[in-house]
Amino acid sequence: MRLAVIPARGGSKRIPRKNIKPFCGKPMIAWSIQAALASRCFDRIIVSTDDDEIAAVAREWGAQTPFMRPAALSDDHTGTVPVIAHAITEIQQAGVSLEAVCCLYATAPFVAADDLIAGLDRLEGEDVDYAFSVTSYAFPIQRALRMTPKGRVAMFEPEHFNTRSQDLEEAWHDAGQFYWGCPAAWLAGRSLFSERAVPVKLPRHRVQDIDTPEDWQRAEWLFKAWKAASGESV
Repeated sequence: MRLAVIPARGGSKRIPRKNIKPFCGKPMIAWSIQAALASRCFDRIIVSTDDDEIAAVAREWGAQTPFMRPAALSDDHTGTVPVIAHAITEIQQAGVSLEAVCCLYATAPFVAADDLIAGLDRLEGEDVDYAFSVTSYAFPIQRALRMTPKGRVAMFEPEHFNTRSQDLEEAWHDAGQFYWGCPAAWLAGRSLFSERAVPVKLPRHRVQDIDTPEDWQRAEWLFKAWKAASGESV
């Protein structure tokens, strides 16, 4: 079985009820569920949550909630890997054999079915633990600045002050959308970022962290522009 696990706890503080807050006409989590369904990659799509209202909304949009996440895995400090490992354990205890497990974030409205398919293809086609979404930095990280204690500026890597941008290695970062993984890797707590992982590259215009109200507004602008360019309405 191929399983999608959407983590969605109820305790978001910076944007209250973020996982089910309306985003471009639908609860935020609905976009992730619909992308998972459209990909046809999954035998089951489940939501791991500690919140009854989130569970009800998830079921309304086509996901399953076969268990409630324990409080010990629902605080601000719990990482993604333990949450997915818990979900895998719950499903396996029901006698289900898992082939591949995808963590799909509830706040990833830009996720596309084709990208989920590409991630599965990479996981199954190579000897790796994980395949996950990445995008490139818009500016060379080697020329990044920091603020000093005196409020001045300094380069992180001053040796690159005169290096041309085109001569610097391109840098990438986690896009925060999905992480395909082998069940054994999740259960063993192996790192997502290692030589045992491969990237699924996404364009920068489809990547946006949504942690603050400003992020939310920017994400809606980008999302509407993306859908309009694709000939879709929201």
